[in-house]
Amino acid sequence: MRIGVIGTGRIGTIHAHTLSRHREVGSLILTDVDPARAQALAHRLGETAAPGVDEIYTWGVDAVVITTATSAHADLIARAARAGLPVFCEKPIALDIGGTLQAITEVETAGTVLQMGFQRRFDKGYTGAREAVRTGRLGRLHTVRAMTSDAEPPDVGHLAQSGGLYRDTLIHDFDILRWVTGREVVDVYATGSDAGPLMFREAGDVDTGAVLLTLDDGALATVTGTRLNGAGYDVRMELAGERDQIVVGLDDRTPIASTEPTGPPAADKPWTGFLERFGPAYEAELVAFVEVVRGERANPCDGREALRALLIAEACERSRRERRPVRPAELLSSAQEALT
Repeated sequence: MRIGVIGTGRIGTIHAHTLSRHREVGSLILTDVDPARAQALAHRLGETAAPGVDEIYTWGVDAVVITTATSAHADLIARAARAGLPVFCEKPIALDIGGTLQAITEVETAGTVLQMGFQRRFDKGYTGAREAVRTGRLGRLHTVRAMTSDAEPPDVGHLAQSGGLYRDTLIHDFDILRWVTGREVVDVYATGSDAGPLMFREAGDVDTGAVLLTLDDGALATVTGTRLNGAGYDVRMELAGERDQIVVGLDDRTPIASTEPTGPPAADKPWTGFLERFGPAYEAELVAFVEVVRGERANPCDGREALRALLIAEACERSRRERRPVRPAELLSSAQEALT
């Protein structure tokens, strides 16, 4: 199997390493907007670098992995679909609902595969939580509390094109909330604060956000996030039911200290970032993609799943701006009407 990797930044490099050592992958073709970066990675891995995306197709591949800037995702997905190739793409498909729908239509019309990169679905903590919910261990689920706290802000260049806190960061929490609980979000109310560094205000973004979500069975969820968590990288999910309560992300590296006399000590080596915390999950999702391409398993996260997470993020952004509850379904209806 020969796979084209478009984008050799941080995530692209990780995925290229995973694929290069996979026994079912014979070779890779790597390309990047910075040809020297792609060439350097290809040299380290013993793979081939291409001068541009065109060569990915003219030289011939069996599948494509897209890890470029988000603004390029939709067009690259559509191009791969028209070429009849299965695609793995980092989230999101696009920063708007219309662009996301158009890319999904390209994939579905072509009858190809699009697997989205929501790596938390492959994390052992979250898979364990999903199992606990689905087996009834918790009883009726009434409350979910999720959070993502980055230790340091992103660089200014990334912030300007990221889509903001809800689309770039908390979209992972929205996706995993749906996946773990098996429920849909019907209503959101979001707020945010830009009281931190000036670069957030200049980008029209917030450095800290909080969301209250109502699920379709009446359960309530909160999602909070910040770009400024000095203690370390902190990602958790608490699920409380009528029978039991569990937590994802609580271990000896969780950057939190208890003030109770008998509480656990502060972490000696707190998580530094998402690449370290979710390293095994990033590898597992690419292994799954190879299995999907080989026809050995069903797609674990398709474009429609990514759309649902984006709808929640979009609803949060509108709710923050307009200071009112927003239903994700109303945004989907409006976008579909605009495309017809």
